[in-house]
Amino acid sequence: MTRTAPTLPDRLILALSLAGFVAFWWGLSALKADPRVLPAPPEVLATLWAEAASGRLWHHMGATLGRVALAFGLSMLLGSGLGVMLGRIPRLDRWLGPWVTIFLNLPALVVIVLCYLWIGLNETAAIAAVTINKTAMVLVTLREGARTLSPALADMAQVYRFSRMARLRHILLPQLAPFIAAAARTGLAIIWKIVLVVEFLGRSSGVGFQIHLKFQLFDIPGVLAYALSFVAVMLVIDYALIQPFERRATAWRNQTGPNT
Repeated sequence: MTRTAPTLPDRLILALSLAGFVAFWWGLSALKADPRVLPAPPEVLATLWAEAASGRLWHHMGATLGRVALAFGLSMLLGSGLGVMLGRIPRLDRWLGPWVTIFLNLPALVVIVLCYLWIGLNETAAIAAVTINKTAMVLVTLREGARTLSPALADMAQVYRFSRMARLRHILLPQLAPFIAAAARTGLAIIWKIVLVVEFLGRSSGVGFQIHLKFQLFDIPGVLAYALSFVAVMLVIDYALIQPFERRATAWRNQTGPNT
């Protein structure tokens, strides 16, 4: 009988990993010995506390989160629908495949600038720019998922005369769930970075706007405070929402079935 080595809880590993990152940052700051270039964690934390106490942090964080949520929802909805369509209709995919490649390789900066020039420096242009940049990525992931759908399950649904809603709920969505989870996780990691660029270039609120302001003042603690605060929020969302959904989405693939 073999013994398995005890494993540490995931939460403890996460805490130790983050503590290691802070120690690494603190060590680099000590080696540089120039707080104007790389301030130590306590200095950044003091700046973060001051911004939070004044209310500026919450105002700008809320503006950025709102843009992230709206653009994320739109890109997931559009990308998923178009991806499944192209994955299930090969002829349509042959015609529109080059379009997908073009949008997939358009630089985010170009899309942002064009949206601001065509629509104006407003929220509509900001959300449109982020949505366009992310939709193609979601589309490609869901297109691959639609190509792997099981014909046997589709035949079973036809034999048992499943309704369209039943096919969607019990046949289509369970097979696509791992691809949706993958698109959501990578999308969340990418989309907020694009939102910050959008705010940096043409908005008067949000974390990106504040980073732009701190950059003009050469306020490195301020830049790091806003950047790390939003990274912390994204970590919470990833661990609290995205990862549990990803585990549920892939759980059925790991089932070995009843013992014989």
